[in-house]
Parts: sequence; structure tokens; C-alpha cells
Amino acid sequence: MNRFTIIFVLACFVVAATAVIAQQIGGDDALGTRSYDDYERPITCRQCHVDIYEQWTQSMMSQAYVHHWDEIEYFELAIPHAEIDEKVADVRAGCNGCHAPVSFLAGDVPPPRPEEGSRANEAVSCDFCHTVIARTGDPSFNYNYVSSPGRVKYGNREGVESPHHETKYLEFMRTAQFCGTCHNEKSPYDIWVKSTQLEWAEGPYAEEQVPCQVCHMPRAPGKNANIAEKPHSDIAQHLFHGAHDPGKVRGSIEMRMHPNDREAEPGMQIVITAQLFNGKCGHKVPSGSSEERQLWLHLVAVDADGREYHLPVDQKGFEGEEHTITSNELAYQDMGPMMGDAGFAGLPRDALPEGDRIFCLPYFDPQGRRTIAQWNTASQGVDYRIGPRETKIETYTWTVPDEVAIGIVTVRAELYYRRLVKSVADFLKVPEDETEIIVVNDAVTWFEVFD
Repeated sequence: MNRFTIIFVLACFVVAATAVIAQQIGGDDALGTRSYDDYERPITCRQCHVDIYEQWTQSMMSQAYVHHWDEIEYFELAIPHAEIDEKVADVRAGCNGCHAPVSFLAGDVPPPRPEEGSRANEAVSCDFCHTVIARTGDPSFNYNYVSSPGRVKYGNREGVESPHHETKYLEFMRTAQFCGTCHNEKSPYDIWVKSTQLEWAEGPYAEEQVPCQVCHMPRAPGKNANIAEKPHSDIAQHLFHGAHDPGKVRGSIEMRMHPNDREAEPGMQIVITAQLFNGKCGHKVPSGSSEERQLWLHLVAVDADGREYHLPVDQKGFEGEEHTITSNELAYQDMGPMMGDAGFAGLPRDALPEGDRIFCLPYFDPQGRRTIAQWNTASQGVDYRIGPRETKIETYTWTVPDEVAIGIVTVRAELYYRRLVKSVADFLKVPEDETEIIVVNDAVTWFEVFD
């Protein structure tokens, strides 16, 4: 081999190695490394994948950028905060790494608002997900996916042919780690503010090899394209249903309840015990943006004359428990400087009846105050969410009032879920559907009062 041949071979090796390295860019380093023209529009995919496209349009994947609360949080809080606090400056671009990944990769920061109809509105699109080939590092978090757009589209089935593009099987797409690139997140203060995939990894479903896709992309018979010659028994439904789907939320936590005695007299103490079991979710509940989610248990006793008595939960005495019992003390003061109001007093923390058990993971800002801004989270409180296959037991000790009506006392328990704290939603003028209360489950028990 002569000198020129060696030089040529080395040059080819360098070019090839450079191409491989370029393909392995993820996270913040990937900002602006692609262009919009590298990615096909979702409507293009509809021509061959009608069912899958229509499923996607109804999911939060298609609404990750245009959803009203996400828009308000990003433009009214995150961007202004990034402009005045260098510590969180990267969220100006970083939020879009998951909410509008093609815009992030194209360097369109910040993208136009949704009403302007830019390609950011495509949110988490078909061509984006089906051209993710790997992740940079372990664990998956903070959009450390590797995007490799082009004619090759990657999927979960071998031997698939398409007249429009090449199709290749990708094992990574079948894993929970694929989902974790966006569903795990650390704040600029190095705090895990989203850890859904990590919660799964620490739970029983990981050991049983039941990844996210089993529940959030269930399989059904059908064709993966209009022109497919034959159906399959296990087509992945692109539903991505989760915290924003009432049908997915309802029944996710099972509940039972009983009194310690079936008979009581006025002045006697009755203890009501409630058991709550997470038998369906492979992660903690609530998960994801848990600083804004609310899951609380509300008990009411109704006597024979129809009078209602709210029963507050018994305290267990663990550190930080005050954040797991509903309170309307003022919180979220860090929103003030973000909006140019340094004297902002705050908003009611839970905006709920006080004394109920609330299953949560409190987020605190650098001053130790409760925050709704995950990017401004410098620490966290006690994690009192309900883990996969975990049972929480709550007790309610009630001294039967002297004025209670003689007869049957019915005790009703309702486990409620809300996607966003109502005081925050009302203050920021978030549409009311974001604060819709969903009954996750309920239970009823009774005891009889004798004279």
C-alpha cells in the first residue's frame, strides 16, 4: 500500500468517524445541529398511517407544545425567569428539547407562540420519534436522545417494507430507556424533578420486563399501514394515554375502608381505616410533573339526619408530614419575580379543604419555599406518593359528636385527582379543563350510633 493510498484510507476513516460522532450528539449539545427540513411533517405520515396518525393527534405527544398550560408556563414563567437568572438560563431552550424537539434540534429558540402556526406546533412528532437511534449516557434524562433523521425510519418490527422510506428494527425503541430520555429530568440544581422511568426501574415491573409501552401503547390486531398486505396481532396503538386521560386515571388506585367498631355512642372515638393500593401503575402516583399534580383523600361522615362532618386524617409524625396534609398557607412566591412582581405574596398552596391526606412530592425553590416551577427546584421534601404495588394505609380518628343523629352513620371516602393546583391555574388564567377534578376511586363504610 503506497503513501497516497494510506492517506486516502485514513481520510475516509476520519470522515466516517466524524459522521458517527456527529450522530451521537444528544442533550444540550444537540441544540441547533439539525434543520426543520431534516424532518417530515406528521401530515405526510398520515398518507400511509391513518389510524396511527389519528391516535397520535388525540394524545399529549401531539399537544406537548400547544397545550394551554405548557404554553403559559413556558412563555409567562420560564422564559422571563431565564432572562433574569443565569442559573436557569438554559431552560429557555431546554424545555423544547422534549416539548418541541424538532424546534430544539433546529435551534429555533424560543419558537413562535402556538397561535403563529409554526412547525413547533408539531410537538413530539412521528418522524422525530422514529429517527431517534440511541441515547448519550446512562441514565436517560434531559433529552439525551440521539436523533438521526433521514430516509431510514426505525420501529419495533423486523422485515417491514415501505415504498416511501427504509424501515429498520431498533431494539432501543422497545425499551423504557427510550421513554426516559424525556420522562426523566434534572433541574439546574441537580434535582430529579421528573423520574417516571427511574421509578419504573426501581419497581417490580422492570424486574418483570414490562416496559412503559405495554401500558401506554397497548397492542391490538390491525395493520401498521393502509397498504400493508397482511394484518398483525400486535400493532402498537399510539395512544400515549396517561395523566391527561381521565379514563387512565380512574381506577388506577384501588381503595377499601372499614371502621374499628360497628357500634358507637356520642362521645366515643371511632377509627376509620382506609387502604389505597397502586395495582396498575408501574411508577409512582402522581408521577411526571408531580409538583403540579394533586392526589388527595377526602372523608366525610353523614349521620342519619343527613348532616355532614369532614374527617381530617390522623397524623403519623414523620418529618415533613405537614406538606402531605392539605393546607392553604401561601406558597409559590417565586412566581412573583418571574412576572416582575418582587412583592408577590403567594397563592394558597393546595386550594383544597384543609386536613386531607395529599399524596405528593414537595418541590422547594432556593429559598426553601414551595414552588410550581420544576426548573427552579433546589430541593425536595418527603416523597409521599404511592409507588407501584404499594399500599398506603390512612386512619381517621373521630370523636362522635353529642349532636349526631341516632342511627346509621355513613362514611364516604373519595380519592381525587387534579392536574394543576387551582389557585395557580386561576391566577395565570389557565383554562378550567386543566383543573377538572377526577374521582380516581371511592369507598363507603358505616357504623351505627346508639343512644
